[in-house]
Amino acid sequence: MDAATTLPPTLSQERLDVALAAPGFLPLDEALALHEAAGVFLGQPDSVGIGVEIGTYCGKSTVFLGAIAAAHGALLATVDHHRGSEEHQPGWEYHDTALVDPHTGTLDTSARFRRTMFDAGLEQTVVGVIASSTMGARMWGREVDFVFIDGGHSMAAAQADFDGWSPWVRRGGGLLIHDVFPDPADGGRPPYEIYRQALDSGRFEEVSAHGSLRVLRRVGA
Repeated sequence: MDAATTLPPTLSQERLDVALAAPGFLPLDEALALHEAAGVFLGQPDSVGIGVEIGTYCGKSTVFLGAIAAAHGALLATVDHHRGSEEHQPGWEYHDTALVDPHTGTLDTSARFRRTMFDAGLEQTVVGVIASSTMGARMWGREVDFVFIDGGHSMAAAQADFDGWSPWVRRGGGLLIHDVFPDPADGGRPPYEIYRQALDSGRFEEVSAHGSLRVLRRVGA
């Protein structure tokens, strides 16, 4: 961490160290912005005390969201099938052989996620849902204060995340989308495409942008 970075009172150095040690791809400045944005929605008078993360991997971003949820006495559900996205599969850039289950021969990040939550002291705040985003959305049944979308980056995966979970964001709640790159030269397009869909729908307005993180607020039915 940069010496000039000041931690918010809702994030301890111990939890930050756990997050930094966990495998993942969230830059610290965006992680701190995510932590702050989630706190805004959880701290509103009409908060329902629940946030949702789509795309857990090993729990790096989950620590930042879980820490702010704990500070508000809220719960965080984090949804992932834990078999990895396209880029985590054998032969792809982000494949990590240390995360392969020798029994199945497939990626399984669930144990590493649970270790992260244990080390961060967040097992009483974070609810791990081992399921695809589509399956999780089908069984969900209540409004939430925010949804953070950081799952698979194929168009099919991103569209399923948006279609399945954005309707559960309460009015005034947040839709937070990671890896939004307006310039195609900077990254894949699907997160940008669902970001544009959210704005064009008239149901969401942009609140802020931090690197590739976009923070939207639900304003319409």
